[in-house]
Amino acid sequence: MARTTPLDHPHTADADEPLYQRVAALLVSELTGGTVPPGERLPSERYLAAYYGVSRETVRQALEVLRDRGLVATDRRGSHATLPGPAPRLTPALTFPVGARGTDRGGLQRATVAWQPPPPQHAEALGLAPHRPTLVHRYHSTAADGRGRRTAVTSFSAVALNEVEELARYRDRADGTASAELRRVYDWMRRAGLTLHHRDAIVRPDDGPSMRVTRHVHDQYARPLEITDLVVDAQQEALVYEFTLPAAG
Repeated sequence: MARTTPLDHPHTADADEPLYQRVAALLVSELTGGTVPPGERLPSERYLAAYYGVSRETVRQALEVLRDRGLVATDRRGSHATLPGPAPRLTPALTFPVGARGTDRGGLQRATVAWQPPPPQHAEALGLAPHRPTLVHRYHSTAADGRGRRTAVTSFSAVALNEVEELARYRDRADGTASAELRRVYDWMRRAGLTLHHRDAIVRPDDGPSMRVTRHVHDQYARPLEITDLVVDAQQEALVYEFTLPAAG
């Protein structure tokens, strides 16, 4: 949710207007401005209270105003936008894990999940305290001739685990040995009402003929969702990625 208007701090707005009405006006601007597209879930009351610097009761009153105006609806999973209009356009996303369909017949692919502390740089990017465990996904693939090796480590944030039910279910069987199939994780995130934004950095390490791709994914509220480090055997001339348009939930 971008803070781009003079009402960024509701306490500085017109003092004659009730605080919950000012918060409701800010939420309406998010809905009508397209920051929260139709059908997409709003953040939790706790998040909104901290975001706007008000109490949760004020947020509840603001949401009630929006419900009365038919702008949001609330169910057991929270509140979501109900403004009329086209569904948000899905942006292409890398299949997960990256290159999962890239090995030829007879090649090797293996994916596992573990509940453990992520690499230190992942913990920092995800806002996790040092040594705090989370869901860590590891992926390895090679072609039948042994070339084209790809290894990836992905760590998920507490937000991702709290918001995405399918992802949270892996925690109980994340022993580091059981197989995992997370190629549809971006679809799961979208069905949970998250709009995905990603930033990729591609570098060539100094110690060999490989390429390292680091992907950061966050949602429409700038909350980190996951970070992936992918190392690719880059002896080939081109580094090719497969993009897909996730199916609508």
